[in-house]
Amino acid sequence: MLERLNRAMEHIEAHLDQRIEAAELARLAVTSEYHLRRLFSALAGMPLSEYIRRRRLTVAGAEVLAGERTLLDIAVRYGYTSGEAFARAFKGVHGVGPGDARRTGASLQSQPRMSFRLTVEGSSSMRYRVVDKEEFRVVGKKARVPLVHEGMNPAIADFIRGIGQETMERIRALSDQEPKGIVAVSDKLDPSRAEGTELDYYHAVVTSAATPEDLDELTVPAGTWAVFESSGPFPQALQYMWRDVFTQWFPSNPYQSRPGPEILRIHLSPDATQADAELWIPVERTAA
Repeated sequence: MLERLNRAMEHIEAHLDQRIEAAELARLAVTSEYHLRRLFSALAGMPLSEYIRRRRLTVAGAEVLAGERTLLDIAVRYGYTSGEAFARAFKGVHGVGPGDARRTGASLQSQPRMSFRLTVEGSSSMRYRVVDKEEFRVVGKKARVPLVHEGMNPAIADFIRGIGQETMERIRALSDQEPKGIVAVSDKLDPSRAEGTELDYYHAVVTSAATPEDLDELTVPAGTWAVFESSGPFPQALQYMWRDVFTQWFPSNPYQSRPGPEILRIHLSPDATQADAELWIPVERTAA
């Protein structure tokens, strides 16, 4: 998988002065565009589109300092429709406009070219199973919240506190299939997975029971799920588990992620500092 991903990275480098389509990168990586975006974000720590933008402006910065082309020629070459648009983007990355950079020979920021390799340390094992599941429903309370990569998510914490104990117990009583009990469900995430982008969050259960009028419902189509188990400090271990799934498990196994909600079941210690967790991610088998 990583060899194919690096093939897509080489395509980016060869086409920085041309239009780069995510669909073509996915074809080169022999995966879906959806999975490519998610995998790249996990491996690189930034969205694919942001990496391409930063690489373009890094190369453009070298041309600005070289002084062999006009600033407008450089802007057009790297896909900007006007000198003003190029100047705004350039300043956003380098902290100085292209004209000032050329006049003063300013130091510019550089986005290094990326390639990927898998380092296997062998210090821990990842517990997982693959499950085929019929269509099911998620029933509970829903909120639109920002994505937070590390630490507690204040918006989710405030939302859960506002649900109320009586409503929580009614939701819990509806649970009648795996994963059992109250679960955290993330749906409609931005493909970039960038910090601060929004998602639908359900504090809910998986059930076949009828949905009460005061609760929210999400119908999930039948499909295959990879189920991962983890234990450790809360919430860091849970966030690291998601990272490890995409940086270690997917590159080493014949599966790719597919569109659908992610489901997290958590059992907290009495002092809420430790957690046992089960993460359900929708997957599909890749071609051999």
